[in-house]
Amino acid sequence: MCNNECDASTDELAHPPELMFDFEGRNPTTFWQSSSWNTFPKPLEVNITLSWNKTIELTDDIILTFESGRPEQMLLEKSLDYGKTWTPYQFYATDCLDAFTMEPKTVNELTQRTLLDIICTEDYSRGYVWKYDKTVRFEIKDRFALFAGPRLHNMASLYGQLDTTRNLRDFFTVTDLRIRLLKPATGATMVDENNLSRYFYAISDIKVQGRCKCNLHSNSCVFDKDKGKLGCECEHNTTGPDCGRCKRHYHGRPWSVGSYLPIPRGTANICE
Repeated sequence: MCNNECDASTDELAHPPELMFDFEGRNPTTFWQSSSWNTFPKPLEVNITLSWNKTIELTDDIILTFESGRPEQMLLEKSLDYGKTWTPYQFYATDCLDAFTMEPKTVNELTQRTLLDIICTEDYSRGYVWKYDKTVRFEIKDRFALFAGPRLHNMASLYGQLDTTRNLRDFFTVTDLRIRLLKPATGATMVDENNLSRYFYAISDIKVQGRCKCNLHSNSCVFDKDKGKLGCECEHNTTGPDCGRCKRHYHGRPWSVGSYLPIPRGTANICE
């Protein structure tokens, strides 16, 4: 059970990383907590890396719930090659110009043409917040809405774009995510050097919703205990970790990703 004390060497007072992913709704809330900012002026920086060992397509907002104040500076990064290389997904700061030399922007300012732009937002970085305003988001659905409408009622338009625009598909695809916490909430312009133990990060929940990328050639994805990773149960005479090629003796037509269209059943593009 979590409380306001933190001691990693004691089970009752420890706040280990797995508490970011346990069942929510307990009272008191369970959460992970970093070490405090016990050195100065070196910044307190922490990386949290999420790895699936599988290509994942994001389908809903990424939501981080903080028990501490929300970070004053943070960066969300993604990898498409299992952590070999990383690219920014979104910057977060109380002052984007000062922190990252970027003009602040919100996702609502994006258009279909600028959807793939990497932005810095100040919406989620005001450190000490009200009780019910603890979340930091990466807004997937608002980006979908640029094609499908505000209530996602025109999914044919979105699916048509995903079918024909590889860069768009790749934007919502990851193998790994990395949360770089760069500056904790201070609640003031100056850091209290005499009381650095008051500054730390604490996260009670990380929510990432997605599906295995199987190129629309599978209806299910299972965990292989022998291989220790997720894998698509490939259909349509396809094979590979993402059903990305035709099986042997099924090269009568070139392999192709399945299509979302026409709705609702789509087109399988079966290997023959």
